[in-house]
Amino acid sequence: MEDVLRRAGASGGVLAELLEYCENPYALSGAGMPVALPLPDEPHVAAWLGYEEDARRVGAFVALRRRFAQLQFPIRTGMSDDDGYRRATRRGMFPESESVDGGLALSDPSGIELAVCPSMAGRVPVITVRDRGDFVALVQAFTERNEPNPVPSSMGACAVTGLNNWHRIALYRAAWEEAQGGAEAAWAQEFQALIPRKDRYQDRFIILSHGPYSAVPAGDVNLPRDEWLARSLVIRREHEFLHYFTYRLFNRIRSNVFDELIADFVGIVAAFGTYSSELALRLLGVAGPSLPPREARIRIYRGTLSDAAFAIVCGLAARASENLEQLARANGSLMTEVATQARVAHALATLSLPGLASRDLREIAAVE
Repeated sequence: MEDVLRRAGASGGVLAELLEYCENPYALSGAGMPVALPLPDEPHVAAWLGYEEDARRVGAFVALRRRFAQLQFPIRTGMSDDDGYRRATRRGMFPESESVDGGLALSDPSGIELAVCPSMAGRVPVITVRDRGDFVALVQAFTERNEPNPVPSSMGACAVTGLNNWHRIALYRAAWEEAQGGAEAAWAQEFQALIPRKDRYQDRFIILSHGPYSAVPAGDVNLPRDEWLARSLVIRREHEFLHYFTYRLFNRIRSNVFDELIADFVGIVAAFGTYSSELALRLLGVAGPSLPPREARIRIYRGTLSDAAFAIVCGLAARASENLEQLARANGSLMTEVATQARVAHALATLSLPGLASRDLREIAAVE
């Protein structure tokens, strides 16, 4: 890695910055290739398949509100300290009316969709939201404890992890009491034994918004507006699946140009059936040898890099994108298969940004 960075012009303090920025925690984890790819479903998926079925009958928002108390309360300053809210979210004592002060206010509840989608990380629950304000409200409900904390305008997707699902706990309790012959009095002890087994009651899912990916207009990618919006949704979804994949394998999600290149690679291939370096760099906001403009998306992942170090990162990203295009061309239509994407993504994730920029990826991520 150091040789590649030196050839790119790094030395002294800039080199030290880049060595730290480009260090790969996935490679250092020692996790090898999983035995089965895609990864098997996580335990919570079974319950979400039921939610998906219910959503087809009554609508996604109603189906979700029945299971998650957060949607039965409004977004309001101080809501996280409200006694009723705390009883519902911490003890599973939901309000009887399924709505407190009107519940979560949405502009377009019919524009919410729920699907359990196949991915390299196993099937993943995905909530897709048509209205931007509704997307913000759902993010605040699920990640900000119904407090009106700001949601960045640049956020187009949100991964929710570690959310307590009291509906799953209720199902577990019902099955346990039936097996114990109705021994309800002993539930308190069983509940204490359940607490460390978080996979039995904590969920992970993704919330997606509509809108052009990376705020790039349809005209900039030479596509009709509706087609670009549809493809943007695919890129955004598959991009998040890559982060979900690394989270499951390595227990880590990073805000780093290296991760974003791989995630966009997976998303673009899924949306278009192939990969274009030109498109990828446009979505990141990298153009030419100069520093990207202030609104460029790549700046989100800059961290504390100096201008000199960041310029080198942008150059490495451009060369890495060209290598990824060659990789996609070499593997052709196989790249659209989930299992292939998983093998390639795992191989790429164990490299580094200098590795992506300098290595022959066709050999590293060969598809058998």
